[in-house]
Amino acid sequence: MKTYSAKPSEVEKKWYVIDAEGLVLGRMASIIAMRLRGKHKPMYTAHIDCGDNIIVINAEKVKLTGRKLSDKKYYWHTGYPGGIKERTAGATLEGKHPERVVIKAVERMISRNPLGRDQMRKLHVYAGTEHPHEAQQPEALDVAAMNPKNKRSA
Repeated sequence: MKTYSAKPSEVEKKWYVIDAEGLVLGRMASIIAMRLRGKHKPMYTAHIDCGDNIIVINAEKVKLTGRKLSDKKYYWHTGYPGGIKERTAGATLEGKHPERVVIKAVERMISRNPLGRDQMRKLHVYAGTEHPHEAQQPEALDVAAMNPKNKRSA
C-alpha cells in the first residue's frame, strides 16, 4: 500500500466565514489555524497548501479568559536603542485595529516559513460584520457549537 501525497492541482479550497462574537480567542485561533493548514481534510499533505480560506467577522467582540485583557502584552521593537514597546491585548482590542489580536493569535500557530506565509494570506479578518467576499459564497462555520467552552458566557 502506497502513502497518498496530494498534488496542488487536486486540492479543493472552500471559503468559510466565522462570526467571532463571544468566542474565546485561543480556541477560535486553533480551529482557524487547523483549517488554514488543511489538517481537517483526509487528503492532508504537510508540504502542500491544502487549507481553506477563512473570513473572520466581528473580531472586535472576541473574548479573552482570565486576566488576559490586562496581562497579555504584545511587544515590538522600533529599531532604535532602548526602543522596545508593548501594548496590552485590551488596549489593542479597544484601539484602531482590533482585528490584529486575532491575526497574531493565528499567526503564532502557523509555521514561520514560505508555506506558512501562503497559508496566512488565506485569512481575512474584519472588525465589523461587513466583508467584501460575498462573491465567493462562503459557508458559515459555527465554532461556538463545536464545544461549549468555545463560547464565553460572561
